[in-house]
Amino acid sequence: MQNPPLLSAVVLAGALSALAAGCGEERFEGSPVDEAPVGTSGAALACSTRITYGDRWIHPGHPEMYDVASGLVTWDGSCVNEGTNSYAVLSNGWKPYFTGRDACVMALDTDCSGTQACATRVTYGAAWLHPSGHTAQYDDVGGRVTWDRGCTNASPNSYTVLSNDWAPYFSGTNACGVALRYTGCGGLYQNPVVPTDCADPGVIHDGTQYVAACTSGGAANAFALRTSKDLVTWTAAGNIFPSTRRPTWATGDFWAPEIHKVGGRYIAYFTARHQDGKLSIGAATATSALGPFTDLGRPLVHDAGMGMIDATFFYDTAGVPYLVWKADGNAVGQSTPIYGQTLSADGLSLTGTRRTLMSNTLSWEGGVVEAPWVVARGGYYYLFYSGNSYANSTYAVGVARATSPLGPYTKLGNPILKTAGGWVGPGHNSVVTGPGGDTVMVYHAWNSAHTARVMLVDAITWPNGWPAVPEAPSSGSRPMP
Repeated sequence: MQNPPLLSAVVLAGALSALAAGCGEERFEGSPVDEAPVGTSGAALACSTRITYGDRWIHPGHPEMYDVASGLVTWDGSCVNEGTNSYAVLSNGWKPYFTGRDACVMALDTDCSGTQACATRVTYGAAWLHPSGHTAQYDDVGGRVTWDRGCTNASPNSYTVLSNDWAPYFSGTNACGVALRYTGCGGLYQNPVVPTDCADPGVIHDGTQYVAACTSGGAANAFALRTSKDLVTWTAAGNIFPSTRRPTWATGDFWAPEIHKVGGRYIAYFTARHQDGKLSIGAATATSALGPFTDLGRPLVHDAGMGMIDATFFYDTAGVPYLVWKADGNAVGQSTPIYGQTLSADGLSLTGTRRTLMSNTLSWEGGVVEAPWVVARGGYYYLFYSGNSYANSTYAVGVARATSPLGPYTKLGNPILKTAGGWVGPGHNSVVTGPGGDTVMVYHAWNSAHTARVMLVDAITWPNGWPAVPEAPSSGSRPMP
């Protein structure tokens, strides 16, 4: 009798990966003969465990990155090195293999024991130098902790830095080893979350789902919309402006859309080229974040002498609405101030006095600061922005903060997100609260072929009163946001 597909795939994965490790014989440990893999017929399971494997999992013939096993399945977090690969042993006898040493990463989510808070077990390799009095080979941490597999030599030892700023040391050079077990975190994901062109993603949560809008340039249907429940799986949801509803004042270059709830309705703020040739900021209203949107009929911000782009909206802690945007000075050899100004209660007209919040003053910013996004947190307003050339590896994300919505803003200095991990020119970000309650950055970066700016998601942490995006842009498996 032939095994069900998942059964044979798990067996094959263990066998081939064992051979890859240099075992010299076929090994079928972990064959789930007594388990009921997903896809088999029969009565519904009383409870089950979803096991999601990290991106280094060796799984020939198994298209999914997970299995569902009957009953409660656990893992103590241990990762055993065998040849050039490594493996873990689960409580049901399954033995998944991973490419590389100390490469075990898995998420276990079960309905057998009720709701679980997200937690991480960090298990250190054999060369770990235990702190005094620390006899266990692991630490259990609430929330999500990640490792980018970096290792820094500090003769005669080596160390790595985890996403929570822990810096475990290991005996010997290049000796870092960490295995990660996530429980109750909802599984794993891997960037990019949108693998097609989705530049300048403006993302909000509308109360039931996340809604993303992306730059569309000269496409007939302007600003593609997507929806998601988890910031990872996205579904197409039309456009802000189908070809029949494009603003009459705009001729093209539809850039940098953001949808925000203003009062009891939604406003899409966007950039487009005015009939006089100047880039301008428009606004369109709708009763739903997915439209249909009705354009204001004229630009909200227009300057006959200078392009105005990259608008974002926020409320201050007193409920006053603000618009923040960039003057496109780099297009005419000038500096690029980012402006801020109060808005009317309906979000459709500027009031008060325009203030300059910042301009390009740091060397890494080159000739450009742009793409602002403002977050109020802990008594500060944090202004995230991008700097330098969007077209290459110099593009990066910086941050400044102020105690007043219109400043003065003080820059952190160095960028908090820059080219790394195979991703080039990360930037133009949104900041949202993820389903798990963490702060999350959604942004674009060039794919490896440099043919599209794809959408990525990574967690933000807040050490010492400033935001950080540790080990990002990420390329390996991460716990769900």
